[in-house]
Amino acid sequence: MRLNPKSLLCRARLGLRPALRLLILLLLCSPPAHSQDGVWSRQKTGSLAWLHGVFFLDENRGWAIGSKGTLLKTRDGGVSWQVGTKPSPDILRDLYFVDEQNGWILCEANVYELKHKEDPRTYVIQTTDGGESWKRADISDGDSRLVRMVFSKGGRIWAFGEGGTIFTTRDSGLTWAPVPSPTRHLLLGGVFLDDERGWLVGAGATIMQTSDGGSTWQLVRLTEASQGAVRFAAISFIDPHWGWAVGSGGSVYHTSNGGRSWRRQASPVAADLLDVKFLDAFEGWAVGAEGTIIHTVDGGEHWTVEPSGTEHSLERVFFLNRDHGWVSGFGGTLLHYRRLPAKR
Repeated sequence: MRLNPKSLLCRARLGLRPALRLLILLLLCSPPAHSQDGVWSRQKTGSLAWLHGVFFLDENRGWAIGSKGTLLKTRDGGVSWQVGTKPSPDILRDLYFVDEQNGWILCEANVYELKHKEDPRTYVIQTTDGGESWKRADISDGDSRLVRMVFSKGGRIWAFGEGGTIFTTRDSGLTWAPVPSPTRHLLLGGVFLDDERGWLVGAGATIMQTSDGGSTWQLVRLTEASQGAVRFAAISFIDPHWGWAVGSGGSVYHTSNGGRSWRRQASPVAADLLDVKFLDAFEGWAVGAEGTIIHTVDGGEHWTVEPSGTEHSLERVFFLNRDHGWVSGFGGTLLHYRRLPAKR
Protein backbone atom coordinates (compact mmCIF):
# COMPACT_ATOMS: atom_id res chain seq x y z
CA MET A 1 0.00 0.00 0.00
CA ARG A 2 1.36 3.43 -0.98
CA LEU A 3 1.68 5.86 1.91
CA ASN A 4 0.21 9.32 1.54
CA PRO A 5 2.79 11.96 2.60
CA LYS A 6 0.19 14.53 3.63
CA SER A 7 -1.60 11.95 5.75
CA LEU A 8 1.64 10.97 7.41
CA LEU A 9 2.50 14.59 8.11
CA CYS A 10 -0.89 15.16 9.73
CA ARG A 11 -0.39 12.12 11.96
CA ALA A 12 3.12 13.27 12.77
CA ARG A 13 1.89 16.69 13.89
CA LEU A 14 -0.70 15.14 16.12
CA GLY A 15 1.17 12.43 17.89
CA LEU A 16 4.87 12.00 17.16
CA ARG A 17 7.93 13.60 18.66
CA PRO A 18 9.35 16.73 16.96
CA ALA A 19 12.41 14.93 15.60
CA LEU A 20 10.30 12.21 14.03
CA ARG A 21 7.86 14.75 12.63
CA LEU A 22 10.76 16.55 10.98
CA LEU A 23 12.15 13.30 9.56
CA ILE A 24 8.80 12.41 8.01
CA LEU A 25 8.47 15.93 6.66
CA LEU A 26 11.84 15.83 4.94
CA LEU A 27 11.78 12.25 3.66
CA LEU A 28 8.20 11.79 2.56
CA CYS A 29 6.91 15.25 1.75
CA SER A 30 9.41 16.58 -0.75
CA PRO A 31 8.12 19.66 -2.57
CA PRO A 32 7.81 19.64 -6.35
CA ALA A 33 11.04 20.21 -8.26
CA HIS A 34 9.76 23.36 -9.96
CA SER A 35 9.01 25.17 -6.69
CA GLN A 36 12.12 27.34 -7.01
CA ASP A 37 11.35 28.58 -10.54
CA GLY A 38 10.51 32.23 -10.15
CA VAL A 39 11.97 35.69 -10.63
CA TRP A 40 12.10 38.92 -8.64
CA SER A 41 11.81 42.16 -10.58
CA ARG A 42 11.85 45.78 -9.45
CA GLN A 43 8.69 47.83 -9.88
CA LYS A 44 8.72 51.55 -10.64
CA THR A 45 7.24 53.48 -7.73
CA GLY A 46 8.26 57.04 -8.55
CA SER A 47 9.25 57.45 -4.90
CA LEU A 48 12.48 57.50 -2.93
CA ALA A 49 10.76 57.04 0.43
CA TRP A 50 11.75 54.26 2.79
CA LEU A 51 8.83 51.89 2.27
CA HIS A 52 8.13 50.23 5.61
CA GLY A 53 5.18 48.09 4.55
CA VAL A 54 3.34 46.54 1.62
CA PHE A 55 -0.07 44.84 1.49
CA PHE A 56 -2.17 43.30 -1.31
CA LEU A 57 -5.81 42.25 -1.33
CA ASP A 58 -5.45 40.28 -4.56
CA GLU A 59 -3.12 40.11 -7.55
CA ASN A 60 -4.08 43.64 -8.62
CA ARG A 61 -5.03 45.79 -5.63
CA GLY A 62 -2.26 46.81 -3.26
CA TRP A 63 -0.73 49.56 -1.13
CA ALA A 64 2.73 50.49 0.11
CA ILE A 65 3.57 52.95 2.87
CA GLY A 66 6.67 54.67 4.17
CA SER A 67 8.47 57.73 5.45
CA LYS A 68 7.02 61.27 5.44
CA GLY A 69 3.47 60.03 5.03
CA THR A 70 4.13 58.22 1.75
CA LEU A 71 1.14 56.21 0.54
CA LEU A 72 1.33 54.38 -2.79
CA LYS A 73 -1.42 52.35 -4.39
CA THR A 74 -1.77 50.11 -7.42
CA ARG A 75 -4.66 48.49 -9.26
CA ASP A 76 -2.60 46.49 -11.74
CA GLY A 77 -0.36 44.38 -9.52
CA GLY A 78 2.32 47.03 -9.28
CA VAL A 79 2.89 47.55 -13.00
CA SER A 80 2.12 51.16 -12.11
CA TRP A 81 1.98 52.84 -8.70
CA GLN A 82 0.15 56.07 -7.92
CA VAL A 83 1.11 58.43 -5.12
CA GLY A 84 -1.97 58.91 -2.98
CA THR A 85 -2.85 61.90 -0.82
CA LYS A 86 -0.73 61.77 2.32
CA PRO A 87 -2.96 60.56 5.16
CA SER A 88 -0.41 61.90 7.66
CA PRO A 89 2.86 63.85 7.54
CA ASP A 90 4.46 61.31 9.87
CA ILE A 91 6.18 57.95 9.32
CA LEU A 92 3.78 55.24 8.21
CA ARG A 93 5.03 52.05 9.87
CA ASP A 94 2.53 49.28 9.13
CA LEU A 95 -0.75 48.68 7.32
CA TYR A 96 -3.59 46.23 6.90
CA PHE A 97 -6.71 46.18 4.72
CA VAL A 98 -9.66 43.82 5.11
CA ASP A 99 -11.16 44.96 1.80
CA GLU A 100 -10.75 47.84 -0.65
CA GLN A 101 -12.65 50.25 1.61
CA ASN A 102 -11.51 49.40 5.15
CA GLY A 103 -7.90 49.68 6.24
CA TRP A 104 -5.58 50.74 9.06
CA ILE A 105 -2.14 52.37 9.15
CA LEU A 106 0.19 52.58 12.15
CA CYS A 107 1.84 56.02 12.32
CA GLU A 108 4.84 57.35 14.24
CA ALA A 109 5.24 61.06 14.90
CA ASN A 110 8.64 62.74 14.95
CA VAL A 111 9.36 63.28 18.64
CA TYR A 112 10.95 66.67 17.87
CA GLU A 113 7.80 67.91 16.15
CA LEU A 114 5.38 67.13 18.98
CA LYS A 115 3.74 70.25 20.37
CA HIS A 116 3.48 68.83 23.88
CA LYS A 117 5.42 66.18 25.75
CA GLU A 118 2.16 64.41 26.50
CA ASP A 119 1.25 64.03 22.83
CA PRO A 120 1.37 60.38 21.73
CA ARG A 121 4.23 59.32 19.50
CA THR A 122 2.21 56.52 17.95
CA TYR A 123 -1.33 56.50 16.62
CA VAL A 124 -3.53 54.61 14.17
CA ILE A 125 -5.49 56.05 11.27
CA GLN A 126 -8.41 54.19 9.76
CA THR A 127 -10.26 54.53 6.48
CA THR A 128 -13.70 53.24 5.57
CA ASP A 129 -13.80 54.73 2.08
CA GLY A 130 -10.71 53.33 0.40
CA GLY A 131 -8.37 56.04 1.63
CA GLU A 132 -10.38 59.09 0.61
CA SER A 133 -10.52 60.08 4.27
CA TRP A 134 -8.81 58.90 7.44
CA LYS A 135 -9.85 58.99 11.09
CA ARG A 136 -7.23 59.10 13.83
CA ALA A 137 -7.24 57.07 17.05
CA ASP A 138 -4.50 57.58 19.64
CA ILE A 139 -3.14 54.37 21.09
CA SER A 140 -1.63 55.79 24.25
CA ASP A 141 -1.23 59.11 26.07
CA GLY A 142 2.48 58.59 26.73
CA ASP A 143 5.65 58.41 24.68
CA SER A 144 5.34 54.74 23.75
CA ARG A 145 6.92 54.13 20.35
CA LEU A 146 5.14 51.29 18.60
CA VAL A 147 6.61 49.91 15.38
CA ARG A 148 4.38 47.07 14.20
CA MET A 149 0.82 45.81 14.37
CA VAL A 150 -0.62 42.37 13.69
CA PHE A 151 -4.15 41.25 12.97
CA SER A 152 -5.91 38.00 13.76
CA LYS A 153 -8.37 36.35 11.41
CA GLY A 154 -11.09 37.17 13.93
CA GLY A 155 -10.45 40.92 13.72
CA ARG A 156 -8.36 41.60 16.83
CA ILE A 157 -5.42 44.01 16.45
CA TRP A 158 -2.21 44.20 18.48
CA ALA A 159 0.42 46.96 18.30
CA PHE A 160 3.82 46.70 19.98
CA GLY A 161 7.29 48.22 20.17
CA GLU A 162 9.75 49.83 22.57
CA GLY A 163 10.08 48.70 26.17
CA GLY A 164 8.08 45.54 25.52
CA THR A 165 4.95 47.69 25.17
CA ILE A 166 1.84 45.95 23.83
CA PHE A 167 -1.59 47.44 23.10
CA THR A 168 -4.70 45.73 21.76
CA THR A 169 -8.13 46.73 20.50
CA ARG A 170 -11.42 44.88 20.22
CA ASP A 171 -13.36 47.58 18.37
CA SER A 172 -11.40 47.89 15.10
CA GLY A 173 -8.96 50.42 16.50
CA LEU A 174 -11.30 52.99 18.01
CA THR A 175 -10.02 52.39 21.55
CA TRP A 176 -6.84 50.71 22.75
CA ALA A 177 -5.83 49.10 26.03
CA PRO A 178 -2.36 48.14 27.32
CA VAL A 179 -1.47 44.49 27.76
CA PRO A 180 0.93 43.27 30.52
CA SER A 181 4.27 42.26 29.01
CA PRO A 182 6.98 40.04 30.52
CA THR A 183 9.83 41.89 28.79
CA ARG A 184 11.30 45.37 28.53
CA HIS A 185 13.03 44.61 25.25
CA LEU A 186 12.03 46.22 21.96
CA LEU A 187 9.40 44.09 20.19
CA LEU A 188 9.74 44.05 16.40
CA GLY A 189 7.63 41.26 14.92
CA GLY A 190 4.62 39.10 15.60
CA VAL A 191 1.97 36.79 14.26
CA PHE A 192 -1.44 35.60 15.47
CA LEU A 193 -3.13 32.48 14.16
CA ASP A 194 -6.48 33.41 15.72
CA ASP A 195 -7.82 35.64 18.48
CA GLU A 196 -6.12 33.54 21.17
CA ARG A 197 -2.79 32.14 19.92
CA GLY A 198 0.06 34.45 19.04
CA TRP A 199 3.81 35.03 19.19
CA LEU A 200 5.95 38.18 19.48
CA VAL A 201 9.72 38.55 18.99
CA GLY A 202 12.30 41.25 19.55
CA ALA A 203 15.67 42.32 20.86
CA GLY A 204 17.55 40.37 23.50
CA ALA A 205 16.60 37.04 21.86
CA THR A 206 13.01 37.70 22.92
CA ILE A 207 10.43 35.13 21.88
CA MET A 208 7.14 35.03 23.75
CA GLN A 209 3.78 33.41 23.19
CA THR A 210 0.19 33.63 24.36
CA SER A 211 -2.74 31.25 24.20
CA ASP A 212 -5.33 33.56 25.76
CA GLY A 213 -5.40 36.54 23.44
CA GLY A 214 -2.49 38.29 25.09
CA SER A 215 -3.88 38.40 28.63
CA THR A 216 -0.76 36.49 29.67
CA TRP A 217 2.53 35.94 27.87
CA GLN A 218 5.23 33.33 28.40
CA LEU A 219 8.87 34.00 27.55
CA VAL A 220 10.79 31.27 25.73
CA ARG A 221 14.47 30.93 26.54
CA LEU A 222 16.92 29.89 23.85
CA THR A 223 19.42 27.36 25.08
CA GLU A 224 22.42 28.45 23.01
CA ALA A 225 25.19 30.46 24.62
CA SER A 226 24.98 33.16 21.93
CA GLN A 227 21.29 33.78 22.41
CA GLY A 228 21.77 37.22 23.98
CA ALA A 229 23.27 38.55 20.75
CA VAL A 230 20.22 37.66 18.65
CA ARG A 231 17.83 40.47 17.82
CA PHE A 232 14.72 38.87 16.36
CA ALA A 233 12.87 41.03 13.84
CA ALA A 234 10.07 38.81 12.52
CA ILE A 235 8.27 35.51 12.97
CA SER A 236 6.04 33.31 10.82
CA PHE A 237 3.80 30.37 11.80
CA ILE A 238 1.87 28.13 9.39
CA ASP A 239 -0.12 26.32 12.10
CA PRO A 240 -0.02 25.96 15.93
CA HIS A 241 3.16 23.83 15.75
CA TRP A 242 5.48 24.98 12.96
CA GLY A 243 7.16 28.38 13.07
CA TRP A 244 10.29 30.31 12.10
CA ALA A 245 11.93 33.44 13.52
CA VAL A 246 14.65 35.54 11.86
CA GLY A 247 16.92 38.33 13.01
CA SER A 248 20.37 39.83 13.30
CA GLY A 249 23.42 38.31 11.65
CA GLY A 250 21.32 36.17 9.30
CA SER A 251 19.84 34.24 12.22
CA VAL A 252 17.07 31.73 11.47
CA TYR A 253 15.38 29.66 14.20
CA HIS A 254 12.73 26.97 13.84
CA THR A 255 10.19 25.37 16.18
CA SER A 256 8.04 22.29 15.61
CA ASN A 257 6.27 22.33 19.00
CA GLY A 258 4.46 25.64 19.01
CA GLY A 259 7.40 27.69 20.22
CA ARG A 260 8.23 25.81 23.42
CA SER A 261 11.73 25.15 22.07
CA TRP A 262 13.71 26.52 19.13
CA ARG A 263 16.54 25.17 16.99
CA ARG A 264 18.92 27.33 14.98
CA GLN A 265 19.05 26.59 11.26
CA ALA A 266 22.06 27.11 9.02
CA SER A 267 21.88 30.42 7.18
CA PRO A 268 23.81 31.35 4.03
CA VAL A 269 23.99 35.06 4.92
CA ALA A 270 25.38 37.29 7.67
CA ALA A 271 23.19 40.31 6.90
CA ASP A 272 20.40 41.16 9.33
CA LEU A 273 17.11 39.52 8.35
CA LEU A 274 14.11 41.82 8.85
CA ASP A 275 11.09 39.78 7.78
CA VAL A 276 10.06 36.19 7.07
CA LYS A 277 7.06 34.49 5.49
CA PHE A 278 6.38 30.77 5.14
CA LEU A 279 3.78 29.60 2.66
CA ASP A 280 3.60 26.05 4.05
CA ALA A 281 5.81 23.61 5.95
CA PHE A 282 8.33 23.58 3.11
CA GLU A 283 8.58 26.91 1.35
CA GLY A 284 9.61 30.13 3.01
CA TRP A 285 11.21 33.48 2.26
CA ALA A 286 13.24 35.91 4.37
CA VAL A 287 14.50 39.38 3.47
CA GLY A 288 16.83 41.88 5.06
CA ALA A 289 19.74 44.30 4.87
CA GLU A 290 21.94 44.73 1.80
CA GLY A 291 19.20 43.59 -0.56
CA THR A 292 19.15 40.13 0.98
CA ILE A 293 16.56 37.56 -0.08
CA ILE A 294 16.84 33.92 0.97
CA HIS A 295 14.53 31.05 0.08
CA THR A 296 13.91 27.50 1.29
CA VAL A 297 11.82 24.63 -0.06
CA ASP A 298 12.57 22.11 2.70
CA GLY A 299 11.40 23.84 5.86
CA GLY A 300 14.63 25.75 6.36
CA GLU A 301 17.00 22.83 6.42
CA HIS A 302 18.66 24.46 3.42
CA TRP A 303 18.43 28.11 2.38
CA THR A 304 19.55 29.62 -0.92
CA VAL A 305 20.36 33.24 -1.72
CA GLU A 306 18.08 34.74 -4.38
CA PRO A 307 19.17 37.69 -6.56
CA SER A 308 17.29 40.87 -5.67
CA GLY A 309 18.95 43.34 -8.02
CA THR A 310 19.44 45.87 -5.23
CA GLU A 311 21.68 46.59 -2.25
CA HIS A 312 18.98 48.58 -0.46
CA SER A 313 17.67 47.27 2.83
CA LEU A 314 14.54 45.16 2.35
CA GLU A 315 12.15 45.54 5.28
CA ARG A 316 8.89 43.70 4.53
CA VAL A 317 7.91 40.64 2.55
CA PHE A 318 4.29 39.94 1.59
CA PHE A 319 3.05 36.88 -0.28
CA LEU A 320 -0.48 36.83 -1.59
CA ASN A 321 -0.12 33.21 -2.68
CA ARG A 322 2.56 30.87 -3.95
CA ASP A 323 2.80 32.65 -7.29
CA HIS A 324 2.90 36.33 -6.30
CA GLY A 325 4.89 38.16 -3.65
CA TRP A 326 6.20 41.66 -2.94
CA VAL A 327 9.07 43.13 -0.93
CA SER A 328 9.36 46.75 0.19
CA GLY A 329 12.42 48.63 1.39
CA PHE A 330 14.69 51.64 1.36
CA GLY A 331 14.79 54.16 -1.50
CA GLY A 332 11.31 53.48 -2.81
CA THR A 333 12.20 49.85 -3.43
CA LEU A 334 9.37 47.49 -4.37
CA LEU A 335 10.16 44.05 -5.76
CA HIS A 336 7.61 41.67 -7.27
CA TYR A 337 7.96 37.90 -7.34
CA ARG A 338 6.32 35.93 -10.12
CA ARG A 339 6.53 32.15 -10.25
CA LEU A 340 7.28 30.83 -13.69
CA PRO A 341 5.18 28.07 -15.25
CA ALA A 342 6.35 24.58 -14.37
CA LYS A 343 8.62 22.96 -16.92
CA ARG A 344 7.22 19.87 -18.56
